[in-house]
Amino acid sequence: MKLKLDLHDIYNRGAEIDRALHGIIQEAVRKKATEVEIIPGKGSGQLKKKVLRFLDQKEIKALYHRIDKDAKNHGRLFVYFRWK
Repeated sequence: MKLKLDLHDIYNRGAEIDRALHGIIQEAVRKKATEVEIIPGKGSGQLKKKVLRFLDQKEIKALYHRIDKDAKNHGRLFVYFRWK
């Protein structure tokens, strides 16, 4: 199962971004999704850095297996989960 989160609409609202990121990670854990696609968009890269900092938090990092940055489109991140 793959989930998708597009941050274009809330790019300038920090608290909503954090809520959306927490929500999609929790939903992935609940549904045992294998992949989450997060779209911060291209822009200046500030939103992507915020997303990467969020994913680098200790309690969040424990939930997923790895992160990939899309080679063809730098406005996209993939978060992969491994379930036993």
